Amino acid sequence: MKLATISDNGKIKAGMIVGEEFVCCDESKNATTAVLAMISSGNISEWQAMLEIAPRKKLSEIKILAPIPYLLRDMICVGKNYYAHAKEFFDSGFDATQKETIPSEPIIFTKAMTSLIGPDDAIDTSIDPTGSVDYEGELGVVISKTARRVAKDDWQDYVFGYVIINDVTSRELQKKHNQWTIGKGLDTFGPMGPYIVTKDEIDDLPSMQIQTLVNDEIRQQAEVRDLIFDIPTLIETLTLTGTLLAGDVIATGTPVGVGIGFSPPKFLKSGDKVTINVTGLGSLTNPVI
Repeated sequence: MKLATISDNGKIKAGMIVGEEFVCCDESKNATTAVLAMISSGNISEWQAMLEIAPRKKLSEIKILAPIPYLLRDMICVGKNYYAHAKEFFDSGFDATQKETIPSEPIIFTKAMTSLIGPDDAIDTSIDPTGSVDYEGELGVVISKTARRVAKDDWQDYVFGYVIINDVTSRELQKKHNQWTIGKGLDTFGPMGPYIVTKDEIDDLPSMQIQTLVNDEIRQQAEVRDLIFDIPTLIETLTLTGTLLAGDVIATGTPVGVGIGFSPPKFLKSGDKVTINVTGLGSLTNPVI
């Protein structure tokens, strides 16, 4: 299933994407939180049963929003989680927090839930006073239920599905504050979408490819198998001392090819367009203003 939240002439609705159509499963006053509620309940069959009877709309007639328009809490993110990217970041001069080129343990931080935007929403570079806005195409993991002390072998029991994320970053703010919360939490710096794909639709997770294009130029391209710390390790690490909740989103890290990896750096500017493609998850495109 592909779970989505959309705006239909200003009215928020929730449901599924099937081919080139949106199947409306909830248009009540609670539609904004319907996808999150579906994840928490785990009752996917309720929406599946509506496939033949629910009203439909062509995707060209609606606006797709972030699948969970209001996250339960801040996004959980992983830094320097691809080997080549870890080196390019370390060598860039913007890495003010680590002495290791390749991290020996997962680097965990959070991204403000208020940064969240959906497909085709604009990334606003004017908010960053330093003019150092960068892109980071990533695979997001959506948690299905409360998770504590999860062993690696049991990780799939706690995954609901997957989604595309762009961990947009102000590099100068990231460096200036010696941590990543401010540099990554600016308003509009959290594109997500276009939908959440349930885990049963993913046949080969390691071979899923992440590709980022800026103005149709390929900048990033890697497979999930290239992660330094794989998804089972991340879930085990995060739940060893803490708790994950249904609807939490984990951004698993970005591959080599971000703007600071170029000399000189290729920062985003007004008029640019960023597109992230992930195998089986569709495409997430955002203009830059």
